[in-house]
Parts: sequence; C-alpha cells; structure tokens
Amino acid sequence: MNTEQLERMQKGRGFIAALDQSGGSTPKALKAYGIDETEYHGDKEMFDLVHEMRTRIIKNPAFSADRILAAILFENTMDRKIDGEYTADYLWEKKHIVPFLKIDRGLEEEKRHVRLMKPIPALDETLEHAIGERHIFGTKERSVILDYDEQGIRDIVEQQFELGLRVFSHGLVPILEPEVDIHSPKKAESERFLKECIQERLKKLEPSVRLMLKLTIPTEDNLYEELMADPHVVRIVALSGGYSREKADELLAGNRGLIASFSRALSEGLRKQQTEEEFGASLRTAVDAIYEASIS
Repeated sequence: MNTEQLERMQKGRGFIAALDQSGGSTPKALKAYGIDETEYHGDKEMFDLVHEMRTRIIKNPAFSADRILAAILFENTMDRKIDGEYTADYLWEKKHIVPFLKIDRGLEEEKRHVRLMKPIPALDETLEHAIGERHIFGTKERSVILDYDEQGIRDIVEQQFELGLRVFSHGLVPILEPEVDIHSPKKAESERFLKECIQERLKKLEPSVRLMLKLTIPTEDNLYEELMADPHVVRIVALSGGYSREKADELLAGNRGLIASFSRALSEGLRKQQTEEEFGASLRTAVDAIYEASIS
C-alpha cells in the first residue's frame, strides 16, 4: 500500500472524481457528452470514444490535485494509456491524483428490496494485475438498497465487507458502496439501519484493516459522523445518486466531513462540441462547486 496515497486519502482536502462508467452505462454517458449511439458501432468504438472523453477531462488543467484527491476508473480505462503512460500512472505521476478501480460487474435482480453484486469472475487475478502492474491504490464496489428491509440490508453489508476484506488482502483499499436509492420510500429508515449494520461489522475487523465507504447523502444531516471516527475508516465519500449537481452540492454541504465522489454531477454540462476554452470553463465550474461543498 502506498503510504503517501493513504495519507492523501485520509487527510487531503478535495473530492473523488468518479470516471468509472462501465459497458452498461457508457452509452448514456456518451449521449450526455453529445455523442449519439448512431455515431459508433460496437464496443471497441464506444470505449475508444469514452476514453477520449476521459482523457480530455483528466488532461484539462481544471482537473487538478488541489481540488481532486482521487479518480475511480473502469477496468478498460485502467488498461489504456494517456500520452504513452497507463492511466493510473498518468494520474499519480503527472497529476498527483490517487487511482482507484471499479471492480463490480453489475447487479443481481432485486430480492428483499435490494440488489446485490453479481459474482466477479477472475477477481484475484484482476486485483493482482491492478496493484502489481497498473499501480492502483484501491477499488470500488457498488450494490443498491431500494427500500427498507432489514434482512436485505444485512445481506448487502455482509457481501460488501466480505468482498472488501478480499480486496484488502491484496494490499488495496476498498471503497464499499452500499447505495440507498434516493427514491426509496423509507430512505431515512434504510440509512439508519445501514449505519447500525456497518458499525456492527466494523467492530469485528482486525485492527490493521483499512477501508472507505461511499454512501448516499443521508436524509438526516451528519448521520455518518460516528462512522468517520472509526479507526478502520479512511474516509467516507458521497455519491450524487441522480441528484443534479446543484442539489447534490447543497445536500453535501450540510454534512460535516463528507466529501463528494460524483460521476454524472461532475460531467454535467461537458460536451464534445465545446471548444477547449468552453470545456475547461465548464469543468472548472463543476470542480470548484463540488470542491466547495466537500470542504464546507
């Protein structure tokens, strides 16, 4: 584990840029960027275009370490290069931004009002490749709580911690992401019970274990403050969850110590057709707003 990167994630001021749209969500991300599905054919062309988009974001001066602590990458992006360097190396060596890898492979069908992660094939090989050859610091893995269901939420937490411990055994820091759907009829109740389950599971960990949490911005401000004080928890970050950037920033600012890990809210307003000046100005606006909400 890179101790300089760990220190940055624990104490740095800023937020995490989520650049990890995978195969299922990539067409939507490209469309928002101004590229219609009729403009490419097959996965290769699609991933070429999304890598061009991510490269444009990463290389822009607005995407800088004084605002952005880390970036989460999709596996396809990790194995591609920017200016001759693998993406994670470019992020750390050129930008001083810590690289993470999204490892989940999508969600199972709903059961007990939750959607667990699908099995992850060749996980150990992926983790060894990530840390050994691509110099990745940590991982991120997402599952979803759709409504209040105690057994369902317990299942989510157990799966997240089980996978997180496997990740940590390879020398990587996992970001556990048990998302609570923002449209859940009992969102606040789900969040309170989720917090209880996480606290129970943290108590069982060996002292050396380090992890992060990526959670929906809670209905009750500062709900997760206690979790931040746990010695196992490096940082707690928030997902935008479908909120607009303005709304997500407003809600985030009401939670002490919670920092952003936004995807859609970060790229909102970015278009392929923009000049570099327009693109940079739009990205700077997003980065500055998310940063201010993260340090408030």
